[in-house]
Amino acid sequence: MDSMNELIKLSETRQFKAVFPNTLNANDTLFGGQVMQWMDEVAYITATRYTRQRMFTVTIENIKFHKAINPDSIVEVVGSVEKAGPVKLIVKVEVFVEEMYGPAREKAIDGVFVFASLDENKRPRRIDANLH
Repeated sequence: MDSMNELIKLSETRQFKAVFPNTLNANDTLFGGQVMQWMDEVAYITATRYTRQRMFTVTIENIKFHKAINPDSIVEVVGSVEKAGPVKLIVKVEVFVEEMYGPAREKAIDGVFVFASLDENKRPRRIDANLH
């Protein structure tokens, strides 16, 4: 179990983004589709780093937008393995927003991404526990 916790820690993925005008919606806040793309990318990288296998997103669950993200913000997207099974890998993704020119920082969005593994022929396969 210790090695599993270590692998979870090592596979945590953090990505930073700046909120620029080309990422805004009609309300002048970060476009939800843009941030969901960032979240899916971080979740995928986290799942791949954990398994070292070809992974794909099966479902996205419980995306919660707690706070609008304004321009002149720095966004941190954090992915971490929440649960690993023989068929499914569950990755929690949290999005934090901080002022670009100030100290404020808070969680803005979170969600759960469920992944499965693919074989060489792009067919679902069991997650190989021997790889870790």
